[in-house]
Amino acid sequence: MKNNYLEIKNVDFIIGGKTKVKDVSFSIENEGETLCILGPSGIGKTTILRTIAGLEKVNKGSIKLNGKLLSSKEKNVEPEDRNISLAFQDNSLFPHYTVKKNISLGAEKNKGKKKQKLSFKEIIDLLDISKILNKYPHEISSGEAQRASLARSLLTEPDLLLLDEPLSNVDQSFKEEIQVRLKKILSKLKITTIIVTHDSYEAFYLGNKCAIILDGQIKQYDDPYNVYHFPNSVEVVNFLNRGILIPAKVTGENSLENKDLGTIKGNFIKHYPKGSKVQLLLQPEDLEHDDKSNLKLEVVDKKFRGTNFIYTLRTESDLQIPVFVHSHHVHQHEVDEKFGIKRPINIDHIVCF
Repeated sequence: MKNNYLEIKNVDFIIGGKTKVKDVSFSIENEGETLCILGPSGIGKTTILRTIAGLEKVNKGSIKLNGKLLSSKEKNVEPEDRNISLAFQDNSLFPHYTVKKNISLGAEKNKGKKKQKLSFKEIIDLLDISKILNKYPHEISSGEAQRASLARSLLTEPDLLLLDEPLSNVDQSFKEEIQVRLKKILSKLKITTIIVTHDSYEAFYLGNKCAIILDGQIKQYDDPYNVYHFPNSVEVVNFLNRGILIPAKVTGENSLENKDLGTIKGNFIKHYPKGSKVQLLLQPEDLEHDDKSNLKLEVVDKKFRGTNFIYTLRTESDLQIPVFVHSHHVHQHEVDEKFGIKRPINIDHIVCF
């Protein structure tokens, strides 16, 4: 039987004597895969990275990498002997070295170990930091410092790369492009990576798997598509904030009823007996605009997001429902106007709680 590349089993992640995340078990099956960890600030995401890197000890459970035991109550491999690279969110560059010298430290650490899959220049170009190489850390922006620190970590070509909010200081206008470049680098180098982020879109793009940490526990561990479309709890729905839960009554094998929206049809993810009262997850893409519909809701907010508008609609019972509409749509609606919803409402997969 093939072993998982990374195996975390029944570990309590503790810092300063306080348990941040309890009895955690998860694995990364194959070398080269990326796991993204999502959760609110202060929940223990960074503590998980520090513990895997060997900076915090384990008093319960075990951590194995590529078949080798790194941490347990009885054993703790020192950080420098793990071949794990951890890039912190805050600027971790040496202030008395130029950016080029800082980054070169990564290449020097890897010197003689293995043939580099990407050169110094390739990584510098992909992260777009060639213009700051001769500057000192105090002369560059926090976003540039993050990218320089990331370049240094990548050049070590570690067995496991740990990134703590690696793009949090990068300008929003440039962030998506850097995400694309980072994904390309990780694919090329085949480096197994764990990324801590508060940005769910970033996690969904970069991760092969996503872990949602809430209330000191991993609430969901799945691929990004399933985390978004099939959240497994109300807590995950509320954390992702990508929809609204509305009251409904199951009326048939493929239908339910809401007093404001009427009949809603689709495929239930989980069976509920007829007559069951449930909370239905309604996501912004589930409703379709139709000016000819007799179902009219009041527009209470309108946000322009480039490719689309996000309308917030109020129902008669004061539910506030988000709806996506393509920005090229001919008839735009303003606040206080009525907005038609196509009936009957059809949802591909019905998620209820």
